[in-house]
Amino acid sequence: MQTPIRMCVVLFAAAIAACASADANSAPKAVEAYLEGLTAKDSDAVINASCPVWEENAKLEIDSFAAVTPTLEGLACEAAGTDGEYTLVTCKGVIKVTYNNEQQELPLEGRTYLAAQDGGEWRMCGYR
Repeated sequence: MQTPIRMCVVLFAAAIAACASADANSAPKAVEAYLEGLTAKDSDAVINASCPVWEENAKLEIDSFAAVTPTLEGLACEAAGTDGEYTLVTCKGVIKVTYNNEQQELPLEGRTYLAAQDGGEWRMCGYR
């Protein structure tokens, strides 16, 4: 009789681990969606990927790309821990912007993004 109980415990633990892993992967996906929307100049996508407390900043960020042509290259984000209610996310890659035929690169490394669940969805809530 102990074998079925042990199997149930093992299966339950595996199911919880799988859910936690999928959940942790959702925070980086939210940051990636934000950055992809930002470089596509898609204000709806940027706002939808943002926490309500970040929406005003998101609008300012998308406005800052109005006069340039941005492209996103090498984007890869991953969870890097937690801080209170936030999942910390770090990214690799660059945003390349072209203005008056001059190109500049804005590296994504060195910035830690904050992601949190809002209404059952993961959203980008700011960065440090």
